[in-house]
Amino acid sequence: MKVKSIYVNLPAKDLKRSRDFWTKLGFVFNEQFSDENALCLVLQEGVIYSMLISHDMFKTFTNRDIADSSTTQVLSAIEVDSREEVDSIVSLAMQHGATRYRESADHGWMYYDSFADPDGHQWEVLYTEPTQLPQ
Repeated sequence: MKVKSIYVNLPAKDLKRSRDFWTKLGFVFNEQFSDENALCLVLQEGVIYSMLISHDMFKTFTNRDIADSSTTQVLSAIEVDSREEVDSIVSLAMQHGATRYRESADHGWMYYDSFADPDGHQWEVLYTEPTQLPQ
């Protein structure tokens, strides 16, 4: 089996706030799949997206309650090209309304830091150095 692309669907309380937040971090949206009910956040064009969906619309996709920001339902991790980029993204996130839910960690071969976006969704930003993997 081969997956063509992935769309991670996340409920969003305020789509304008979500758009502003992710734009300030340097991300863009696929406007073809964005409207007053949802935003299509491009994580990697053609491959990875996150659909940020208004609570009212999100409720039409599930018969379960939407988790509030005090619980963890999913942890999304995105890999970038350098430690500096990890620090830059997390720093920008914190400047624009994110909160820290854990400190950064350096395992030698992997460095990561974390933030919760304004809706409370937890994101890890990581950089891996394959040449430093433990043998």
